Amino acid sequence: PGELLVWRDGQHFDRWQDLPCTLCGQPTPMRSHSGEPVHKACAEDWITANPVEARLGRFASDLTPKPTSKGQGDHA
Repeated sequence: PGELLVWRDGQHFDRWQDLPCTLCGQPTPMRSHSGEPVHKACAEDWITANPVEARLGRFASDLTPKPTSKGQGDHA
């Protein structure tokens, strides 16, 4: 809790429709992982204000792929 969310995946942006943010009510094209319309900053503020509930994963960062290190598994 208290960290910035990483929302790089295109699923977080609806380029066709702004909907009211579930936290502040202002229009936003942003979407949570579950499709809930929410500004990223509002979600981050909510996580900070609700650390216990935040552990349930209402708002979460994108999964980051595991880094591949050179030479492992590469026999070229």
